[in-house]
Amino acid sequence: MPAAGTAGARRPPGRVGGRPRPAVRRISAGRRQAPGRTPFAVLVVILLAAGLIGLLMLNTAVNQGSFELSRLQRETTRLTDEQQSLEQQIDRWAAPDALERRARRMGMVPGGSPAFLQDDGTVRGTPEQVSAAPSAPGSSAAPGALPQPSPQPPAHVPATADGAIQIVPAAPATGGGAR
Repeated sequence: MPAAGTAGARRPPGRVGGRPRPAVRRISAGRRQAPGRTPFAVLVVILLAAGLIGLLMLNTAVNQGSFELSRLQRETTRLTDEQQSLEQQIDRWAAPDALERRARRMGMVPGGSPAFLQDDGTVRGTPEQVSAAPSAPGSSAAPGALPQPSPQPPAHVPATADGAIQIVPAAPATGGGAR
């Protein structure tokens, strides 16, 4: 053994450069713990919980939309039925016999042969004055009876050389007030 203070002299264990060396402990391989395992497990649990909550909210929204759709379909069916009922009522009111009954109740009578106004103011056809008095509902006049046409046009209607009737505008009405 060399003497103390020589180059090959050994230092006593536990000292490094005059200071005591820290104790070295041996860790067995089986006890080693992964440092990132716990945060990863927490992340996976949070993601699963968020996914389940998202699915629950989506399912709730779909069910709510389904209820709304069902309500709107019922309302559409109801409105379609109402529209068909109103169209049937219009068809009943627009029938010729219904129109005639309502016209007679209002005091109207059939007008006879029509006359047509041309763009130049002439009339094609022979206008006729209605000779039948309006019949009250339940009167003895036949419901389909038309008034007999008069052979001559009324005296107050001027005629042209070709037999057409010239329409002359009436004088404005005076008095009575506005409605």
